[in-house]
Amino acid sequence: MKKMKKNNFLEGAFIAVFCIIITKIIGILYVIPFYKIIGEQGGTLYGYAYNIYNIFLILSSAGIPLAISKITSEYNTLEMHDKKTRLYQLATKVIIIFSVVSFLLCFIFAPQLSNLIIGDLEGGNTLEDVTLVIRTISFALLVVPILSIQRGYIQGHRYIKEPSISQVIEQLVRIAIIIIGSFTFTKIFKLPIRYGVAISVFAAAIGGIATYIYLNNIIKKNKNTLFTTEKSTMSKKDDKEIIKKILTYSIPFIIISLTNTLYNSADMLFIIKTLPKLGFSAVDTEFISSVFTTWGVKFNTIILSIPNGLIISLIPNLVKDYTENNKENVNLTFNKCLKIILLIITPISIFMSGTSKMLWSIFYGYNAYGTSIIKFNLLVAIVSCMYIVVNSLLQSLNKQKLIYISVITGTIVKVVLTIPLMNLFHNLNIAAYQGATAASLIGLSVSVLISIIYLNNKMKINYMETIKSIPRFILSLLVLIPMIHLFNTILPTDSTNRIIQVINLLISGVICGGIYLIINFKHIKLLLPEKLINKFNKQKWCNQEKLHYFLCVAILKKL
Repeated sequence: MKKMKKNNFLEGAFIAVFCIIITKIIGILYVIPFYKIIGEQGGTLYGYAYNIYNIFLILSSAGIPLAISKITSEYNTLEMHDKKTRLYQLATKVIIIFSVVSFLLCFIFAPQLSNLIIGDLEGGNTLEDVTLVIRTISFALLVVPILSIQRGYIQGHRYIKEPSISQVIEQLVRIAIIIIGSFTFTKIFKLPIRYGVAISVFAAAIGGIATYIYLNNIIKKNKNTLFTTEKSTMSKKDDKEIIKKILTYSIPFIIISLTNTLYNSADMLFIIKTLPKLGFSAVDTEFISSVFTTWGVKFNTIILSIPNGLIISLIPNLVKDYTENNKENVNLTFNKCLKIILLIITPISIFMSGTSKMLWSIFYGYNAYGTSIIKFNLLVAIVSCMYIVVNSLLQSLNKQKLIYISVITGTIVKVVLTIPLMNLFHNLNIAAYQGATAASLIGLSVSVLISIIYLNNKMKINYMETIKSIPRFILSLLVLIPMIHLFNTILPTDSTNRIIQVINLLISGVICGGIYLIINFKHIKLLLPEKLINKFNKQKWCNQEKLHYFLCVAILKKL
């Protein structure tokens, strides 16, 4: 096996984002056959299990990989190799304890959790169904958290490729088990849907085991690079200091990760409790809840994969610069992240929102509720991206208290506003469930605003580099949005044929993307890794004027 290669920020971010996007695309494509196998009610049951699992997974391990990555990078920069090795050993012990406790809590209290979710709602899934799938998925908590230690430790050395590949492996194995298992149980053995869903959620444990074997092999073959070979001189006092550091650094990351799941869980609970009172049936209520918490947010995860990939590379590089007191690099790196959100994430979100009817029809078949919900939820993803990146910067700069203030404030705003906004929207003859979307948007915006103002006033983070690209960005949106509307008008978006909808989406995507690239080519080019830029520059067609001319002619011919 070749030695692992270190990556700079943009190169590492590009690798991480690419692998996460591949993982998320695989994760959304499997939905087409899976949804056909288990149906709407099975899909809702699957969503119940994963929402509870995500909360326990976040509590047991979500902050660990980034915390380990941050501490590893810090020790590496200061050449404390003895402490770095001991960090890995202690973190593994801590995570095993967390994993076992989380598993026991999830397994034992599954009936109570089931009752909390559906209460006395009748006409849909039963308490026994929900209890079964929660207990089944709880076994993944014994395996998956350990992966966070392995990934975080490797990433802390700025080796981004191998941990990123491991995510793809985990997803592929998990989805293979989901499709084969659910089909075998429900179509061949003719078992009830709950058993098809149970084997599908158990796939998370099997995917975790396969990934553990891969990462363990990587670590063994690179142990001389990752660990010190000198005899340890660490004392019990040093051990306590390291454990304290792990816990101190993990908590803010856990809170950052937990917010998204808490928002989804709040939507699930409030929608189930509120919509029946506003005249929605049990079946429609459960379906709307599942769109908010499982099937609709899968589109958001594609967008969120970009900032999640960014922070994998962002954390070790920012910690290195901050430890070396290189404030200029910290400012430059953060502005690159903001420009990626502005120039790449925002137009993707707007395009997906504008083509929500086609997207939902391709994956699930036409449904008015699904189309309506994701249309606005995809715009919330833009603020979610800002939320992730801004708070990750604060954590890298050791501003944990501000994270607590901004996140808790935003979450309280979300929880307090959800039911009142749902009732208000209903009274205004607007779909009541959109009140939950509006509450999420407001809550996340409050969190981001608090952090952005603090970074500018106290940490002297300058946003001018990002602000300079706003005029061109606004110009491109003034072109992009009418074009999306035009394609929705002239293309057969009401067709029930998935192939036609895919062709429609490709046509509008290629043309809208091409025009957007023309307008912003210069700025987007600077956000790519240096190696990729050099490859572009070697191509004769990469001259911007020639590219503009070529794309304009091609687009005019299409039109």
